[in-house]
Amino acid sequence: MKELTRMDALDLARTQFAVTGSLHFLFVLLTLGLAPLVAIMHTRWTLSGAPEHERTVRFWGQVYVTNYAVGIVTGLVMEFQFGLSWSGLSRYAGDVFGAPLAMETLVAFFLESTFLGLWIFGWGRLPKWLHLACIWAVTLTAYASAWFIMTANSFLQNPAGAVERGGRLELVDAAALFTNKTLVFSFPHVLSAGLFTAGMVLVGASAYRLRRGGEDAAFFTRSMRTGIVTAALGITLTVGFGYAQFGGIQEGKFKGDTAATPLALMMDVGNLMFFVAVFLMLPLVRFLPRWRWTHRLLMILTPVPFVLAICGWLARELGRQPWMVWKKLTVADAMSPGLTPGMITVSLVGFTAVLGLLALTDYALIARLVRRGPRDLDLGAAAEERPAPALSY
Repeated sequence: MKELTRMDALDLARTQFAVTGSLHFLFVLLTLGLAPLVAIMHTRWTLSGAPEHERTVRFWGQVYVTNYAVGIVTGLVMEFQFGLSWSGLSRYAGDVFGAPLAMETLVAFFLESTFLGLWIFGWGRLPKWLHLACIWAVTLTAYASAWFIMTANSFLQNPAGAVERGGRLELVDAAALFTNKTLVFSFPHVLSAGLFTAGMVLVGASAYRLRRGGEDAAFFTRSMRTGIVTAALGITLTVGFGYAQFGGIQEGKFKGDTAATPLALMMDVGNLMFFVAVFLMLPLVRFLPRWRWTHRLLMILTPVPFVLAICGWLARELGRQPWMVWKKLTVADAMSPGLTPGMITVSLVGFTAVLGLLALTDYALIARLVRRGPRDLDLGAAAEERPAPALSY
């Protein structure tokens, strides 16, 4: 009975990690994709000084800031569930696994937040080239954050650079840790998936506005064309780096149906989206904004990159089961002792409710921005331009 209870708790803990990890990854993916796009938009505005380019930066920059702000909270939930359910991982591999996570928090995250704050509040206050440098610094530190996270995850897939001493893993080769064979292609794969996701968000949002008509048609025509080019580039790189990863997969991975199912799905739908983006959308990039009959289909395709990303993440994580650290520490041994199914059920419901609410909030806020269009934007607006707050009695 005791063993049965622990197995029930283990299944619940794995479900909890899958739910929290998947929902958090949705925010991260869009952040990684929008950051370089906004930086490129800002560069074009800085060079041209054109008002329409400024509107583009302010609109899509506000979408980026909204997603970033809500996504931070989901990251905090991830930290809570790590400490709650997986203390065995910390005891055994914390000296190695925790190092890139700490560097992500202390170096990348705080720098990213600082530069983003300077970019948000430096509008009209900083010299234009310094202001531009801030958003590029945001992009680079966001990529650095992803690098450290993927370094930690790749260590779980392939514990390179560490040896076991006294029942714990110790880092003996930092270079091996940061040049892990499961990292060198998975990192650009994630960044490319972010570009594909952001591109399809631009396409879907622009299709929605163009379908409705209105005076902002020129603005969303440019945004749709930018999104199509970005999506085509992103899916091409995603597929390329995805296939490149198979050369570094350890023997025995993806043997079970549990991991193979999301991996079949990801590859099949990913290949289909590659064909759609590169051979259908890209050649018609000048015509799709005018063809209203295609806009509903483009809107339907918007969530596909998110679904593919979750399938890829699940395949990567499920592929190494039953190991938490490949051939070193099992998932069962990594789980915190003393947890009961009831305890994990309570935290699972709580975390899912919080993350689900945050996801809905993020969607609602971004949808509201898209419906309102590039007018009355808070980002970059002077105090006299901002709409007066509504009074309530």
